[in-house]
Amino acid sequence: MLSQGTIEDLRRSRQYGTNLAMNRVILGILCGIVFGLLDAAMVVFGKHPDKSLAMLLQAFSSRFAIGFLAANVALRIHPAISGALVGLLISLPDAFAMKSYVGILGTGSIFGALAGWAVKAWGT
Repeated sequence: MLSQGTIEDLRRSRQYGTNLAMNRVILGILCGIVFGLLDAAMVVFGKHPDKSLAMLLQAFSSRFAIGFLAANVALRIHPAISGALVGLLISLPDAFAMKSYVGILGTGSIFGALAGWAVKAWGT
């Protein structure tokens, strides 16, 4: 049974908008933007020799795709695992082209798992 204080807290959270539930598409776009900016920052501040605009756009678009797709794919496994799988699969071509397997596949899997976890926590 819910106590009076719990019911009041529920009413207050709805009234002031502290409910964090979000549409999967919007959550995927937000994750994609954040992951893309993080990866572009890793290119700029990392030891990568090519810091051209093309490399920054490639890094951003690849990680944006991971955030968006990992948040919106619906497999019959835990969302964090399906997100990590999506991140790994999207990162494979970049890893082969750059010959940097651990860094690219690792961040792709981590970003995908984070997007899946975000959907589990806040997705509708």
